[in-house]
Amino acid sequence: MAVGIQALNDFSLSIEGGCLYGLLGPNGAGKTTALRILCTLLAPDSGSVTVAGVDALANPRAARRLLGYVAQEVAIDKILTGRELLQLQAALYHLPNAVRDRRIAELCELMGMAAWIDRRCGSYSGGMRRRLDLAAGLLHRPRLLVLDEPTVGLDIESRAAIWQVLRELRNQGTTVLLSSHYLEEVDALADRLAIIESGRVIAEGAPAALKASLGGDRVTLRVREFSDEPEALRVQQLLRACAGVRQVVVNRAQGFSLNLVVEHEGVIEQLRRQLGEADLPVFALAQS
Repeated sequence: MAVGIQALNDFSLSIEGGCLYGLLGPNGAGKTTALRILCTLLAPDSGSVTVAGVDALANPRAARRLLGYVAQEVAIDKILTGRELLQLQAALYHLPNAVRDRRIAELCELMGMAAWIDRRCGSYSGGMRRRLDLAAGLLHRPRLLVLDEPTVGLDIESRAAIWQVLRELRNQGTTVLLSSHYLEEVDALADRLAIIESGRVIAEGAPAALKASLGGDRVTLRVREFSDEPEALRVQQLLRACAGVRQVVVNRAQGFSLNLVVEHEGVIEQLRRQLGEADLPVFALAQS
């Protein structure tokens, strides 16, 4: 008998118009599930979803016209040129040809795509594909742009280019919701952010206020090179009971490592000792 997985639990977000909002958490925390529900690609077991006053569960087609969604995996036909792909996207939204062509020209300028938009997509770099994907999500002028880890796997230069575009969109009044597991990305871009762990929002607010409340040193540790979830959850429970530990998050995508915030450096040796006494010696530890 299959056992269901509860990806989200008592999850709630409210995002003001014109805000750049960050959803921060490790891989496996539930970020993608939350975004797919918001974009009407998954149906929740319970709850409600409202986009700019539209009930997205009762009227998903109307909600989709207000949304632009850029998934984590770039989906681009390598045979088409970038322009042809955007023209196809415009047809899906029934944009008149004159509006389509004007909008493509605007996005080419915004994204810096003019030099390569008429080349086949198969020749594009990762950063070029990501910019084209972002342009496709913006083609119909959505009220809300939803981005699932938009810079994952990109080099520093491409990442900086995407950041600049997102800032410009926010300044133009577009509401942007982006997920990330990069603290520095959300800190640099977001007006507000929510930290999600195991399907729950565990903290929400302005980045500066959350950083001040968390404080301390950030530590990543693992007790084995490749742990498993039961062991990681056991370690998490032990660490939460340690004095001086403010936060512990399991990172499922990185061999079930644990991300911690500790009050000061002296706490780290205490953690090593207590884990060793529990027959869970530290395999690797990094401090930032």
